[in-house]
Amino acid sequence: MANDWNKMIIDEFRANGGKVGGQFEGAPLLLLHSVGAKSGKTRVTPLVYQDLGRGRVAVFASKAGAPTNPDWYHNLVANPRARVEIGTETFDVTASVARGEERLRIFTVQKQRFPNFAEYERKTKREIPVVVLERAG
Repeated sequence: MANDWNKMIIDEFRANGGKVGGQFEGAPLLLLHSVGAKSGKTRVTPLVYQDLGRGRVAVFASKAGAPTNPDWYHNLVANPRARVEIGTETFDVTASVARGEERLRIFTVQKQRFPNFAEYERKTKREIPVVVLERAG
């Protein structure tokens, strides 16, 4: 069911130059192409992101506050080379997990901009990973 839901968002994103309505109306959304850690297959996942400037964006492994990290997070840890679609542009990125002060700074801004991320944090015992995607080349 989640895959059908993701497919609808992906189709809407691509049909509208990166814009999506519904619960994502006005939120910065990207499509992450990651390589499956076990399957080796490319997976496409729509994610809310934060623009960090200088060719860097952050994504959040919140999984809506679930007790485990999402599959795409494990995929990026195993295979940090990925691709993203933002708007009508597609480019390669290298992923790294933000730690310590950097993670705290980025996640604090995200919670201020999108309070649902604070709710996700309250719902889970795990620290929600912040992944920085840096434009390759």
